[in-house]
Amino acid sequence: MPGRSVSRVLHQHPRLRLGGLLSLPGLWLVVAYLGSLAAMFVTAVWTTDTFTGEIIRQFTWENFQTLLSDSVYRTVALRSLGVAAAVTVVDALIALPIAFYMAKVAGSRARQVMVVAILTPLWASYLVKAYSWRIMLGDNGAINWALGPFGIHGPGYGLVATVLTLAYLWLPFMILPVYAGLERVPDSLLEASSDLGASSTRTFRSIVMPLLFPALVAGSIFTFSLSLGDYITVKIVGGATQLFANVIYDNIVTANNLPFAAAAATFPVLAMVIYLLLVRRTGALDNL
Repeated sequence: MPGRSVSRVLHQHPRLRLGGLLSLPGLWLVVAYLGSLAAMFVTAVWTTDTFTGEIIRQFTWENFQTLLSDSVYRTVALRSLGVAAAVTVVDALIALPIAFYMAKVAGSRARQVMVVAILTPLWASYLVKAYSWRIMLGDNGAINWALGPFGIHGPGYGLVATVLTLAYLWLPFMILPVYAGLERVPDSLLEASSDLGASSTRTFRSIVMPLLFPALVAGSIFTFSLSLGDYITVKIVGGATQLFANVIYDNIVTANNLPFAAAAATFPVLAMVIYLLLVRRTGALDNL
């Protein structure tokens, strides 16, 4: 019987049975994610009655025209991209030496301690970490206290504070992929480069970086996307600074304009799609 044959195959190959079970939650997540995106795009082409606040379910490009024509939204969009890019660069510069020390210099015990130290902040509350930076960046905070004797004043609240806080929050998401990528670099390659007379700088530039590029790309996807969609940190340490995620949040909570918020939410989605397409052209995703 065909049914008994299928049962026999599943019994003999439990991986097939497990794969089928695991594919169901994955399929549900895909359907839910794509469904929510579709609902967002549909809502984006509706409008809101300015008098009653009710949603008018008629097709219109009015929300997108406002976003494209108003210079304020273009400025906020460029600022958001700049902050996301700055956070990614800062995290990469910090993660490289830390991950290199963990993978190639530290002993096994020290490596375990460092991995735990990097993962531990992920268990702490997001708000606690963000407000901790607000306290440190304040006029009477630790940063001004440390820089005061040198006649230097801290950055205070604003774009710099936002970049610093976001870079701290997302740093583990950059260190771990880079560390995993460095662990896959054979020590024999580094030894061969040294034997051939290459300097440490030349070895890092010509051997380590090409092999490490996919790991850096993986980390940048996390830091760039998380920074682009963050709206809480800028409210805590950003002062009067606004990012595009705040435009979305304010139109949902304050203005009660869901269609315009949905239209604004297409910006980070399109930005990440373009970013992933550019990354794909480099071939880095094929080597992850």
